[in-house]
Amino acid sequence: MSGRPDIDIFTSVKAKELTFERVPEAKLHFESDPSHGHDSHSEVKREGIPAEPEAGVTYREVKVDWSVVQRIVHPTDGEGEEREE
Repeated sequence: MSGRPDIDIFTSVKAKELTFERVPEAKLHFESDPSHGHDSHSEVKREGIPAEPEAGVTYREVKVDWSVVQRIVHPTDGEGEEREE
């Protein structure tokens, strides 16, 4: 991502134990004004829980960190200069 992000969010959750009744569906979707774009990056770090958890399995000492940064890109950004990639 080039430039400072307009949005920078971080959250973290911990649990001594966690059991899913059904496998959760995780989906992240970014929306913006159609005349504007965005440059986004998200990251998930898990401890004690696999990327694809199973229903009925108890996971212990779990932690999930989630972060997202987004820069809103206006059509006039960078006019007259080369964009960094």
